Amino acid sequence: MDFERTQQLAHTVRLLAADGVQKANSGHPGMPMGTADMAAVLWQGFLHFDPDDPLWLNRDRFVLSAGHGSMLLYSLLHLFGFAVTLDDLKSFRQWHSRTPGHPEKGCLPGVECTTGPLGQGFGMGVGMALAAKVMANRFNTGDFSLINHRIYGIVSDGDLMEGISAEAASLAGHLKLDNLLYLYDSNRISIEGSTDLAFTEDVGKRFEAYGWKVFHADGHNLRELFEVTGKALEDRTAPKLIVCRTHIARWSPAMEDKAESHGSPLGAEEIKATKKVLGWPQDKDFYIPDEVAAFCRKRVDELKALHCAWKTQYAAWRKEHPDLAEKLDGALKKELPGELEKTLIENLPDKDEATRVSSGAVIQKIGKLIPFVMGGAADLEPSVKCHIKGAGSLKPGDFSGRNIHFGIREHGMGAILNGMALYGGIIPYGSTFLVFSDYMKPSVRLAAMMEAQVVFIFSHDSVFLGEDGPTHQPVEHLGALRIIPNLRVIRPADAMETAMAWFSALKRKEGPTALVVSRQNVPQLKRAARFDASLITRGGYILEDSKKPSPDVILLASGSEVHLAQRAHELLKAQEIDARIVSMPSIEVFLDQEPSYRHSVIPRNFARVVAIEASLTRDWDRFTAPSGLTIGLTRFGDSAPAKTIAQHYGFTPEKVAERVAVWLKEKEEVKAFPAL
Repeated sequence: MDFERTQQLAHTVRLLAADGVQKANSGHPGMPMGTADMAAVLWQGFLHFDPDDPLWLNRDRFVLSAGHGSMLLYSLLHLFGFAVTLDDLKSFRQWHSRTPGHPEKGCLPGVECTTGPLGQGFGMGVGMALAAKVMANRFNTGDFSLINHRIYGIVSDGDLMEGISAEAASLAGHLKLDNLLYLYDSNRISIEGSTDLAFTEDVGKRFEAYGWKVFHADGHNLRELFEVTGKALEDRTAPKLIVCRTHIARWSPAMEDKAESHGSPLGAEEIKATKKVLGWPQDKDFYIPDEVAAFCRKRVDELKALHCAWKTQYAAWRKEHPDLAEKLDGALKKELPGELEKTLIENLPDKDEATRVSSGAVIQKIGKLIPFVMGGAADLEPSVKCHIKGAGSLKPGDFSGRNIHFGIREHGMGAILNGMALYGGIIPYGSTFLVFSDYMKPSVRLAAMMEAQVVFIFSHDSVFLGEDGPTHQPVEHLGALRIIPNLRVIRPADAMETAMAWFSALKRKEGPTALVVSRQNVPQLKRAARFDASLITRGGYILEDSKKPSPDVILLASGSEVHLAQRAHELLKAQEIDARIVSMPSIEVFLDQEPSYRHSVIPRNFARVVAIEASLTRDWDRFTAPSGLTIGLTRFGDSAPAKTIAQHYGFTPEKVAERVAVWLKEKEEVKAFPAL
């Protein structure tokens, strides 16, 4: 390695970052200036990529977990020939800029994932490394290693303080993900000051306890960084962490090692002073020396030759292994088998069954039909029923299975699933109880933001969980998930709706889906002969219609409360009250339908709508306001058998029917005797 030129490259990166933050008058200059040396060594000496083919299957992935230092990544992408212009760097953090304040998947080629919330990038990198191991196991052959790349990342003190990193690191060490290497920017500075205020542990020893190989280097000594990184990569037994002692805002005379440099521009005069120290033209912003540009181009040419050689071998591999090539194409395109919808709704049960059990049965069908679907649970599989039978489990060093045991690590599980989805060739799923969706909410939110196709299975979906009590009974969680943009939440009512929920999740490539399923048994809904199951995928549909031209009332419900609405209607008929029953497994999907369909299900300005759901009911106000009725919860639950809870909270057919009848009578009385 040419260390003199690499040092010049590092200075170019740190000053581009400082200039970008200064021009925006906003951002984080300290981290890019402190990590520029390690980044220059990594990109110039180790990282494999092709800027003209940024989605090359066998590229190394680079994850900037400390996403606040985004100008580091943007500067590297520009210097190494990606479709990132100098104007992009100059428009950092501006309206509709391609260079947002934190890296966002899709904003620029070469940005592998959306980072910024600390620890998320760490977890996603673990997911990418796991996905690469799975794909290599499936498609590498004796004559060609189709997939043999690595996952690299830069992580910060803040990343490693976050609990999500501990969860993901623990699993990575257990599984021996030796294709993963993180450079730890140990600058010992946080927003409040020295990390000694709250963080004095020996991080290296912690990671050794997780099963990682730990190395140490001076984060500003290029030769040492190069030698230590090379030595680390020789290890084939475990993930690697290189603890790099660095200085935030390196080379800034007044701001080096100062907490103020974390999140504020250095100031024009301080940038000039820094450029003077480094021998840079003080009157030139966004300056790139010609020799640095040539140095980067030379490296890119070398990498293109590597890519070209890989493509030659890849073509030969496809010719030699046409069956594997076809499977690879199907996985990367996420091609679903024909008549999948029909297959999933065949042989449905005719007895009461929890929708978690129905989901488990659907997973068995999917497991046989779609080999690139895989996943697991946060140590809850016996309860959530998501094991693919006969498919084996991932084990340390053995990636031939399709079942993942995440351990009790919901937060880490969410990020790992996101990384697997972003890697490609896999539709991952992960499951836990709905009440614990709070532990993984940041990951769910990022999945929606990144449009990652992840299936989150949340079981034990209501107070009918029963005896475990309010700590485990979700009441506000449905609403909390439903308000996340681009997250599709589906709460099926029976086996058919569960099968169609899975069908929708598998078809949906532009974002995640949350399947919310019950612990308790529910009846199979009564449907009309020749019922069109595709109506379920519209989010809401008429399950049972009134015999009258206009119904006396519309009973609207989701999940386990749909059969409750049907049974309550049977009692209401005795009082000559005829209802339309609407099942709405997904409010968001229903609201995305064309107005004509929505109004055919719930007529515009229809005032007699009753929404029934065993949780907080604010989600239903859009259908019941201003004068409708909601039957739900306004408090946490209680520890008691499910039947007792239903009785006391009013979720029995008799109590629902009584409440609806009284409410309708009150509405008629108000109409007959209007206020003066």
